[in-house]
Amino acid sequence: MTNSQTTDQEFLEYLVKSLVDHPDDVNVDRKVDEMGVLLTLRVNALDMGQVVGRQGTTAKAIRSLLKIVGVKNNARVNLKIEEPEGGMRGPRPESSVEA
Repeated sequence: MTNSQTTDQEFLEYLVKSLVDHPDDVNVDRKVDEMGVLLTLRVNALDMGQVVGRQGTTAKAIRSLLKIVGVKNNARVNLKIEEPEGGMRGPRPESSVEA
C-alpha cells in the first residue's frame, strides 16, 4: 500500500475484501474537501448484494464503522457505493401504466 492511503481507506478496503467473493475487484478512491473525506467504493456487480445487505443493513454498518474511524482521526468520513455498470438490477423497465 502506498503512503498516500490513510487509515480510513485501508480499513474500508480490508473490511469489504473480507466480505466479497471477488476481493481483487474492490477499489476505493479517497477525496478530501471542505466537507470532509469521501470514500468511493466500487465492487464486482456480483458482490453488490453482499456489500449492501438486506435493506441496506450491511452498508449502514460499514458507514457506522467508518464514522468511528473518522472520529478517531478528527475527520468526517462519508461513503459512496457506486453501482457497477450492468449491475444486478439491469435496466429499469418502462412503466406500462397510463394516466
